Amino acid sequence: MATRSSAIGARARDRARGRSRTRSRLHFGHPAVLLGIVTAVLVMLGLVMILSASSVQSFATNGSSFTFFRRQSIGAALGLVCFFAFVKLDYHRLRKLGYLMLVACFLLLVAVLIPGVGTVAGGSARWVPLGPFSFQPSEAAKLAIILFMADVFARKKEETLQELGHTLVPILPVVGAFATLIMWQPDLGTTLLIGGISMGMLFVAGAPLRYIIPMGAVGGGLATVAALIEPYRRARVLAFLDPWSDPLRNGYQTIQGLIALGSGGWLGVGLGASRQKWMYVPNAHTDFIFAILGEEMGLIGTFMVVGLFMFLTYLGVKIAQRAPDRFGMLVASGITLWMALQALVNMGAVTASLPITGVPLPLVSFGSTSLVISLVAMGILVNIALQGRHPVPKNANRGR
Repeated sequence: MATRSSAIGARARDRARGRSRTRSRLHFGHPAVLLGIVTAVLVMLGLVMILSASSVQSFATNGSSFTFFRRQSIGAALGLVCFFAFVKLDYHRLRKLGYLMLVACFLLLVAVLIPGVGTVAGGSARWVPLGPFSFQPSEAAKLAIILFMADVFARKKEETLQELGHTLVPILPVVGAFATLIMWQPDLGTTLLIGGISMGMLFVAGAPLRYIIPMGAVGGGLATVAALIEPYRRARVLAFLDPWSDPLRNGYQTIQGLIALGSGGWLGVGLGASRQKWMYVPNAHTDFIFAILGEEMGLIGTFMVVGLFMFLTYLGVKIAQRAPDRFGMLVASGITLWMALQALVNMGAVTASLPITGVPLPLVSFGSTSLVISLVAMGILVNIALQGRHPVPKNANRGR
């Protein structure tokens, strides 16, 4: 009994020392703390900009300037709860949860295509109605695929990925099935994102370039065919190349977005003072919120947002490098790739550097599902950062 009591006491002391070490290394410069601050700033900035960008359209359609802001605030509150829940959850449990999430997303992606079940808006069936709210399965599918791929590659040794079969199976069938369902909605932008994230995770996992490059070329070719075969997508591509060739139709959104950005100058016209949000810029509070942000906050404001996403990407890379195991490294890499690629695609479309794809700006654009899932992803990333290998600064315990 005495030996057993001593062993229990020793384990308790080890746990206490472990908690003490965790507290000692959790300082202001810790990636987990910095990532939490960046996430909070982007979410708060998004709420402010949604209130401004959506106020005119919201009043015109709902009789209140606060409708979209209230919805996004509810999403932010729910996302905050999920954020802290996933910070506390042992991220290794996500290996099993990822498969459940993958199956659920697959079934929901099938459900949105069933007439009478999925909600159609803007010509796409992307939402499942949940009372006064709606859920967009394709947003959750991004995280589900990241968790699935991370678990598969964590179980495989890097040497086995030198074989084509281990590289393609079971990744290619699963990602291909999800991409097909999302394309049927149709949603080319999210399909391209999932393809880009998958290629990036293959590279990080150690798959050779002799496999990745041909796969990327095939995927790019299929995306090009998909973009050109549908008249409305082909019109978007042509409008990207020369928006002034059709300024009142296909090039209208691009031109109005550029006018908004150009009107902001260095310091902007002031919060709430946008002129382009008065029904000039379509989707001003969703896909094109970056244009209204540039008009109201100027070039300085847009640089600030770009800088925040660049810093978020830097922190994600650092967290992945210091992850305690291969699974954590792959999950952190996937989430970082997701946020960086999506932000790049959105801002590229608004600035006419890329074709318009309908992809929201992460943590900023209106969309409760996108915000909640993004905050879940940020919670997982903070969790991995807390478990990672981080040196304690020399002055961390000064004054104790």
